[in-house]
Amino acid sequence: MEVILLEKIEHLGAMGERVKVKPGYGRNYLIPKGKAASATAENIAAFEARRADLEQAAAEALARAQARRDQLAGLIIKLSAKAGDEGKLFGSVGTVDIAHAITDAGVSVERHEIRLPNGPLRQVGEHEVQLHLHGDVNVEIKLVVEAE
Repeated sequence: MEVILLEKIEHLGAMGERVKVKPGYGRNYLIPKGKAASATAENIAAFEARRADLEQAAAEALARAQARRDQLAGLIIKLSAKAGDEGKLFGSVGTVDIAHAITDAGVSVERHEIRLPNGPLRQVGEHEVQLHLHGDVNVEIKLVVEAE
């Protein structure tokens, strides 16, 4: 299935590119979310007519993400959780807990923006947490998990 991208998609392409994707990915994700349109002559002409508006919206989204990155740079978040004597947590600290802690610190963050490649945190101590705010904007924050 060939689609034209209406915004930049990581690992797929930039806005305005015509790319081939699997039919299920196009029908079930890209098109319903408004990230792409099927590459028909009619849709390509409509895209070219709206291209300036889409580029402006993409630039504004990038600027908002960069402003949030500047607010988050150097931020240290402290969370407390129940832990055993050896520093192992009873349970874990996941993306929801981290998102609430960052939002309480004054910067709005959604849980899908938090990247934990090794899964939830299960140890007391300092951890580096990657935030993916935009396709081109990433920031790392320091998270300190303390025992209650």
